[in-house]
Amino acid sequence: MSLMDILMIVVPSTLLWAAPLLFTALGGIFSERSGVVNIGLEGLMVIGAFTAIVFNLTFVDTFGNSTPWIAILAAMVAGAIFSILHAVAAITFRADHTVSGVAINLLATGLTLFLVKLIYDKGETGIISEAFNKIDIPVLKDIPIIGPIFFQNTYWTSFLAIIVAVIVWYIIAKTPFGLRLRSVGEHPMAADTMGINVTKMRYLGVIISGALAGIGGGVYAQSITSNFSHSTISGQGFMALAAMIFGKWHPLGALGAALFFGFAQSISIIGSNLPFLANIPSVYLLIAPYVLTVLALTGFIGRADAPKASGTHYIKGSR
Repeated sequence: MSLMDILMIVVPSTLLWAAPLLFTALGGIFSERSGVVNIGLEGLMVIGAFTAIVFNLTFVDTFGNSTPWIAILAAMVAGAIFSILHAVAAITFRADHTVSGVAINLLATGLTLFLVKLIYDKGETGIISEAFNKIDIPVLKDIPIIGPIFFQNTYWTSFLAIIVAVIVWYIIAKTPFGLRLRSVGEHPMAADTMGINVTKMRYLGVIISGALAGIGGGVYAQSITSNFSHSTISGQGFMALAAMIFGKWHPLGALGAALFFGFAQSISIIGSNLPFLANIPSVYLLIAPYVLTVLALTGFIGRADAPKASGTHYIKGSR
């Protein structure tokens, strides 16, 4: 197998696995940049995956080939609505952000499994017939060398995630909204003094976080698993959280981290097809993404400082 053949397998697979992590990590950036720690990303991905699959199965005859894309919008809305629970607990009632995030994870898993059993009378949904399928991007696929590697047997969702990462970078770094969001995450008292509504900005940060995590879950379910069960989302939300930290709360940093973790996850699936990994026991390949996550966070990122007010409560008028 030539290097070109290996790249044609590895690169599209990496982009496929990185996309849901990237969407979710970008959501985490919005929340944490506003000052609200959100370890409930896993639960929000679960809600997005559940909503996307149920919507897809229910309305496939109505929307046909467009069903996966509309299901993504439904997942986005569901994630945004569910994240309000975290916002109310952490911002309005000043609950511990970590405890609230853990509650979101537990509630999402329990609620979705209960609803699956209630709706389908079994522990998992059926397989969707309209999913995100591999495509060859016209014109770009014909570019020598680059075309076959990046633009053949790939997914639209992978490139959408990269585009969204660039848009999020621009919003956070270059717009008044991004400046206000960062200000309430760094020094909420100063922001309040300048007339910025800290509570409103933090609510918006958490809700946008939920929307993007919902998209991440919907993309994962409709491009990788094609159904929903208790194991559909199994650590991807925490991996996205790691990508956010690995990327140092920066959208483009999160993009690089998501690609790294996407590569690690893809190797666990396609490793047996690659000559230099074929003789490694499959169990080692399966645990590789999680080992690499731990190593990346503990040994390679250097000093990573969260927004200064992340995880703290702000009471108007207090010092």
